[in-house]
Amino acid sequence: MINMTFGEKMGQAIVYGLLSLLAVLCLFPFVYVVAVSITPESEVLRKGVVLIPETVTFAAYKEVFFSRGIGQAYQITLFRTLVGTALNMLFTVLAAYPLSKKNLPGRSPFLLFIVFTMMFSGGLIPTYLLIRYLGLLNSPWVLIIPGLISAFNLVILKGFFERLPYEIEESARVDGAHELQVLGRIILPLSMPVLATVSLFYGVSHWNSYFDAIVYINDAKLMPLQVVLRNILLNVQSQSAESLSNLEHVSTMALQMAAVVVTTLPILVVYPFLQKHFTQGVLMGSIKG
Repeated sequence: MINMTFGEKMGQAIVYGLLSLLAVLCLFPFVYVVAVSITPESEVLRKGVVLIPETVTFAAYKEVFFSRGIGQAYQITLFRTLVGTALNMLFTVLAAYPLSKKNLPGRSPFLLFIVFTMMFSGGLIPTYLLIRYLGLLNSPWVLIIPGLISAFNLVILKGFFERLPYEIEESARVDGAHELQVLGRIILPLSMPVLATVSLFYGVSHWNSYFDAIVYINDAKLMPLQVVLRNILLNVQSQSAESLSNLEHVSTMALQMAAVVVTTLPILVVYPFLQKHFTQGVLMGSIKG
């Protein structure tokens, strides 16, 4: 056991204390959101800030889950997140891998065009006209195809592929592997940390997006979860106090917090499974120096 001096112990205690305080500050918003979502309106108005409710009610969650369209909205959002993320990763990898080769003909102009889109865009109206011309309006695919490749994520993957040792690919080609085999059996297994990170970027973006659905979709049955929850909150806010008697005195704030929990919980459940890949990525970077 290492013997520490009094100064080292004090320094360690201060560091642990600051980290504990930071952890409490980070957890406070989550605790507050969950507490308000299960607290009756009268108690919220009386206390102002609720962390441990005296009375627990799930009326806000009942209003959210039993509202018409929630089930279909969950299906649309899951379809968009799962299928969209899979297609995003497929096309981003297939674009980033050849662009990581310095001997690719026309590589510089392609990279210039890609970086140009990160700083400038055509605008909402030209994009809408293009999507209408392609026949994607009022289709679930309009939530996926227009953003199939993110220029930012493409640059991240390209940079990671460039840092992989070229000798590994060359040895696989000597053994008779073609480009797709090199990519699938050599490059992708070595790139799991960055692939997990980019997948999380795409997945969170799909799960939280709502503006494109508002602009490009008119059919209520094709609306994702975030749009349906937004409409529920807007409808509740527009109702009078007498019309809220069937909500068991659910406050607008409780409904807002319940909506936050419903939309955030799936991401919080998935994130721990990807955390190990982030840790591996840090370790790989430290080993390579």
